[in-house]
Amino acid sequence: MSKAELSEDELNQKHAEKMRRKKEARDKIIATKTIEKGLLVVHTGKGKGKTTAGFGLVFRALGNGMKVGIAQFVKGKRDTGERHALEKFSDQITVVSTGEGFTWETQDREHDIAAAREVWEKAKAMIEDGEHDLVLLDELNIVLRYDYLPLEEVLEVIEARPAMKHVVVTGRNAKDELIEAADLVTEMTQIKHPFRSGVKAQVGIEF
Repeated sequence: MSKAELSEDELNQKHAEKMRRKKEARDKIIATKTIEKGLLVVHTGKGKGKTTAGFGLVFRALGNGMKVGIAQFVKGKRDTGERHALEKFSDQITVVSTGEGFTWETQDREHDIAAAREVWEKAKAMIEDGEHDLVLLDELNIVLRYDYLPLEEVLEVIEARPAMKHVVVTGRNAKDELIEAADLVTEMTQIKHPFRSGVKAQVGIEF
């Protein structure tokens, strides 16, 4: 009998039975997942949304009463909406940044390396401590791409973190070694972007 021949009640019953079977199958899968651990999460790719996704996890953690650390490697100069929102959680959050903006704005490699090192040392302390539950390393991938920090050092610190500490890394061109070490990797794929049509960065969307 086709769907067109079924009554509304029969369609509803058929749908309920299908969803019941799906739930049973899903519950069986979930029951096998018993490991609890701090995750290394990487958001990379050319599409928009990497930092946005990172801050989504930040706000989710804050909503659960967790202590969060944020290290912004190349966006510290910008006055952003998320920074204003985070001020309301000052007792749960630590924010450090370079205050210098994107690397191409300074055009000074030695200065950029020193700025990256300064933020990394503070980020490293948050990764290693027993206070912060989640640490966001915003645009760390750009710093690693330009070799402003040794990849081996970064990986060593992240891998030696406390067992339940979550670390989130954003930025395009994530290194293969970082992807290999990560528990969760998402690649943002750009399909359309208003910038290509002459639309400038919009308040509440880009910053």
